[in-house]
Amino acid sequence: MNNKVQNNRAWLLVLPMLVLVAFSAIIPLMTVVNYSVQDVLGPNARFFTGTEWFESILNDSALRAAFARQILFSLTILAIQVPLGIGIALIMPKRGWQASAVLILITLPLLIPWNVVGSIWQIFTRGDIGLMGWGLRELGINYNITRNAGDAWATIILMDVWHWTPLVAMLCYSGLRSIPEAYYQAARIDRASKWAVFRYIQLPKLTNVLVIAVLLRFMHSFMIYAEPFVLTGGGPGSSTTFLSQSLATMAIGQQDLGPSAAFSIIYFLVILLVSWVFYTTIMHMQKDKNPHGGA
Repeated sequence: MNNKVQNNRAWLLVLPMLVLVAFSAIIPLMTVVNYSVQDVLGPNARFFTGTEWFESILNDSALRAAFARQILFSLTILAIQVPLGIGIALIMPKRGWQASAVLILITLPLLIPWNVVGSIWQIFTRGDIGLMGWGLRELGINYNITRNAGDAWATIILMDVWHWTPLVAMLCYSGLRSIPEAYYQAARIDRASKWAVFRYIQLPKLTNVLVIAVLLRFMHSFMIYAEPFVLTGGGPGSSTTFLSQSLATMAIGQQDLGPSAAFSIIYFLVILLVSWVFYTTIMHMQKDKNPHGGA
């Protein structure tokens, strides 16, 4: 029997962080909840509206369209970046100076601020001074992100893939490096093919890393704001206007505090719900493949 005395005073070390979280997260969240059920006309002029703002947001056709675009964008990003990140991680050097050099080079896009990324790609895609825009024009391709919604969408997706695929590749690379060499030795003894090694050794061991990668990339892609705003401004028309831009316009541009607060809460709950669905689905798939909890 373990009679070791537990020292609960250690929790006091966590107290400053709990206080910080309370002031930086919980209190602002309660403020947003308070605004979401009121019509704020001035500092001392507020009227209780109940769920009116929530109903207005859910019935707004423009926000529904923005939500559909956001879902399409996030699913497209995941469908491209996760397989691409795994592929890059598989071909990266495992040791030596080459591994260090590749790791440094592949992380460079991650160091660039989001708004700067949008500015870089805005210049890069211009037909007069941008390398990509000029090159496509010389090839006879009619490319214009300010007039063609397809070009704008393709550019935003390409920009996000360039910016954030290195994160997925880094996570997958760390997962691959954590696999014991004994697994590969056993595979060589059994003369397993590269596909068999990937299917039965590497991919199962990457499950936990992929859960983190999928959740991080989904949450960020679902909240993306600076890059498409700087690149296209939501255009042409509203073809690249996502939920975050709609929220910023409502809260900052129009100063509609009540509707924007309700919008924020719905936005937050949708991200939590979809993230939970992704997490539970991936973990259930892992349990189905490995019901006995073996390696």
